[in-house]
Amino acid sequence: MSFSLEKQPARGSRGVVCTNHPLASAAGAEVLLAGGNAVDAAVAALFTLTVVEPMMVGLMGGGTAHLRMADGRHMVIDGLSRAPAAATPDMYALDAAGEVRDRANAYGARSFAVPGSLPGWCHALATYGTWSLEDVMQPAIRTAARGFRATAYLSDAIADASADLALDADLAARFLPGGTRVKAGEVLVQGAYADTLREIAAQGPAVLQGPLGAAIVAASGLISQADLDGAAPIERTPIHGTYRGFDIWGPPPPASSGVHIAQMLNILEGFDLKALGSGTPAAVHLLAEVLKIAFADRSAATADPAFVTVPVAQIIAKSYAEARRAAIDLTCAQAWAADPSLKESANTTHVTVADAAGNIIATTQTINSLFGARVAVPGTGLICNNYMLNFDPKPGAALSIEPGKRVFTSMAPMIVTRDGKPAFALGLPGGLRIFGSAMQALVNLIDHGMALQYAVEAPRIWTMGGDLELEPNISAATAEALSAMGHPVKRVRTIGGGMNAIAFEADGAMTGAACWRADGSVVALGGGHARAGVRFSPDAPVT
Repeated sequence: MSFSLEKQPARGSRGVVCTNHPLASAAGAEVLLAGGNAVDAAVAALFTLTVVEPMMVGLMGGGTAHLRMADGRHMVIDGLSRAPAAATPDMYALDAAGEVRDRANAYGARSFAVPGSLPGWCHALATYGTWSLEDVMQPAIRTAARGFRATAYLSDAIADASADLALDADLAARFLPGGTRVKAGEVLVQGAYADTLREIAAQGPAVLQGPLGAAIVAASGLISQADLDGAAPIERTPIHGTYRGFDIWGPPPPASSGVHIAQMLNILEGFDLKALGSGTPAAVHLLAEVLKIAFADRSAATADPAFVTVPVAQIIAKSYAEARRAAIDLTCAQAWAADPSLKESANTTHVTVADAAGNIIATTQTINSLFGARVAVPGTGLICNNYMLNFDPKPGAALSIEPGKRVFTSMAPMIVTRDGKPAFALGLPGGLRIFGSAMQALVNLIDHGMALQYAVEAPRIWTMGGDLELEPNISAATAEALSAMGHPVKRVRTIGGGMNAIAFEADGAMTGAACWRADGSVVALGGGHARAGVRFSPDAPVT
C-alpha cells in the first residue's frame, strides 16, 4: 500500500510528548524540561487541552489512563463518568422507533453524568507524579488567561455545533461572539475559566465540595452534591495478551479495548498478514471480519464489571480465537450478530508521554460528544459532558442505566512490550472506531514492519457489521474486490481521530508520531544537563 506522509516524527532521548494540540505538547515538554516525570507532563498537557481543545475534553468529562512505571508496573486509572444516583433505567421517554425524545440523553442538563476527570487526574498526579497540582496547572492557567490563536480544527468544530452552542449564553459568548464563530487565527481568551483553574490549583479535587460543586449541581438536571462527593477513580489491572512475541497491555472493562484488541490479535495470529500485504483485499477482508466478531461479542464484555459479569477470560483465550478463526470464510463477508444500537461519540482527545527514566503514560479523555452536553456551568468556563448518551436508554440490557454505573468506552490507551521492555505506546480519539484503529496500528507495526509515522497515518477501515468504511487511500481495486466479496463498501474521509504514538528503541532513544487526523504535535527532547563536575573556568587546571 502506497501513501504519502503528511507529518514528520520527532526523535529524542530525554522524553517525548504527543498530544492533539501544539500548545498542549508544549505544556508537557515544559514540565519534562523542568524535571517533571511523564505523569506530571501528561497532566499538564491534559489541563492545557481543556483550554485549547474545549470541544473534546474538559474537567467535567471522564477518561482512562494507562501507566507503565520505570519499574515495570502497569496500572489503568479508570476516571470514567458514572450515572447519577437519581438515574433510573427508564428515565428517558422513547418514541415509536425506540429513540430518546428531544435528544434528552444527548444534549442538555439531563445528559450530564457524574464527571470523573478531575479526581482521576489528581489521583494520577498525587500517586505517580512528582510535581504539585498548582505547578502542573500553570501552563493551562496562562493559556486560558492570555488566550491562544484558534486552529481551523477548533473553528470548524464550533461551526458544526453552532446551533446548540447558540442556545447557551455562556457558550455563545465564548465561541460565537457577536453571533459569529471564532475563526482560525483569532485569539480566544477564557478569563472565567482561568479563574476556575486557579481555584482548582489551590484546592485540588476538594473544590467540588465548595461553591464550584454547588454551581455544577445547579447546572445539572440529575447530579447531586453526594454524587460529586463520591466521585473517585478506580485503579484496575490491565488486560494482558500476546501477539507474535509481543506483550499487549490495554484497559479492562468497562473499556472494550484490552479485551477486544487481545481477541482480534489472537484470531489474526493464525494468518500470515505480512505475506498478504498491507491494504490488499485479503488483508482488509480479515481485518473486517475480526472487527465484526469483536463487536458481536462486545455487548457482553464492555459493561461496568461492578454491575455485569464480564467473561474476559473466555473472550481473550487462544482457544476461543481458534474457534472464531475457523469460522471465517476467506472468500466472502459474513454476518456476525452485533448490537446496532451502540452509541459513543467520536469527539475525544489523547495524550502519550514518556520520560528518560522509563515512565510511560497513554491517556484518552473526553466530554463525550462535540462540546459535550452543549451546556456550560454558568460563570465558570466548565462544559458539561453528555455521557448519559452512552447508556442504553432501554431497561434490561447490560448497558442499561443504573445508579452509579460507569459508562462503557472504546478508549484504547495501549502499551506494548517485548522481553520486558517498552516497544510502543499509543492511543487515539474516535468513539466506537477507537479500538479497531488501535488494533490496525499494532498490525502495521508488528506484521507489516512500518515505521511509526507510517503506522499511525496509514489508511484505516472500520465496520461493526453494517457498512465497511474505507478511508480514501485504500485503493479502488481493493474496494472493488471487497465489494465482490460481499462487503457493503462505504468511502469516508476519516476513521477515528488523531493517533499519538511513541516507539522505543534499543539504545534508549524514542520516536513520537502524530497523524494528520487532528492537530497532533510531537515534542522530543534531547540534550540534558552538563557532565558532572564540569564547569568552564579559564583558570582551571587541566586534569
